[in-house]
Amino acid sequence: MTFLFIALVGLAGIGLTQWYLWRRLVRDVSAPGGPYRRVGTVLAVVLPLLSLGALVGGRALPLAAERWLAWPGYLWLAVMLYLTLAVLVGEAVRPVLMRVRRPATTEIPAPPDASRRLFVARTVAIGAGGAAAAVVGNGMYGVLRGPRLKHLTVPLAKLPRRAHGYRITVVSDIHLGPILGRSHTQRIVDTINSTQPDLIAIVGDLVDGTVADLGPAAEPLARLRARDGSYFVTGNHEYFSGAAPWVDFVRSLGVRPLENARVELPWFDLAGVNDIAGTAEGQGPDYRKALGDRDRSRTAVLLSHQPVTIHDAVRNGVDLQLSGHTHGGQLWPGNYLAALANPTVAGLERYGDTQLYVTRGAGAWGPPVRVGAPSDITVLTLASLQV
Repeated sequence: MTFLFIALVGLAGIGLTQWYLWRRLVRDVSAPGGPYRRVGTVLAVVLPLLSLGALVGGRALPLAAERWLAWPGYLWLAVMLYLTLAVLVGEAVRPVLMRVRRPATTEIPAPPDASRRLFVARTVAIGAGGAAAAVVGNGMYGVLRGPRLKHLTVPLAKLPRRAHGYRITVVSDIHLGPILGRSHTQRIVDTINSTQPDLIAIVGDLVDGTVADLGPAAEPLARLRARDGSYFVTGNHEYFSGAAPWVDFVRSLGVRPLENARVELPWFDLAGVNDIAGTAEGQGPDYRKALGDRDRSRTAVLLSHQPVTIHDAVRNGVDLQLSGHTHGGQLWPGNYLAALANPTVAGLERYGDTQLYVTRGAGAWGPPVRVGAPSDITVLTLASLQV
């Protein structure tokens, strides 16, 4: 019932936004019955329907059909967001433009029957459209180009001196699906391998679909190379897609899943817990199983998809938790919404004796667009404080 209510509120919000955009960008700038008015009205109906189809298509359509909806449907969600913000800015500018006196003659005079109101409406519409196209286009280029490397040094009090300089390359939220596929995975693998890491951590949300559909897209992960291996924990999207088959498939590629488990490396303990979304299936995080019987004099690094688990990590004496999930907000001003649900949206922060690092992720969910939250792969260099 709660989900249905949220869905209805969301649909109502999209509908009202769409009506507002149609009014400002179609009705106010065109003549009744004209071709622009007719085409604009059709698009105002069709585009949100494509967006709705993209949002629900993954659970009802084969991947090949979903792709036809995903590109226009998801992109329109991003365009709609920034069109709305730009038009709202235009509302503030509109009164100023209405007061500006136009010169008596211009090189390209406005049509003699165009009123000042129509002139201003068209100016605002063109400006808003151009701004939204530029923002979304640049944000899409950033995603399709692939994530950039980020380097960060993390001091750990209990890390042995001999482990000083140990490098963990962290990647999360790859989100293979109807838009991001095998070439996206290959770019990520090439970028990770170029860092020559000691260890690779894949911190959930690898896929948005089934092994049958997306297994080939994930296969380049078999070419990951690190001295101490590659490790994987589930994210919430794995449970939407069928976590158990993906865990088995990832294992077949040579990446070791940590399902509420721990491996004792020479210099520290590496543990991983299942995502919170697995709780409904009886496969949620189990900190006792992953961390309960370990030697607390050793450094512990925990892989956990969602930053909200940091308080469990603190209670269990973890030194460093690596997470993703937030995408850094993905689409500004989404970072403010992400901050309401997550203790840390991106970057490194300390909670008691535990440090939490949250990567913005290497892909994108929904629109293949990022604004104000560029995708990243992070190389964490561990620094010993032992003398």
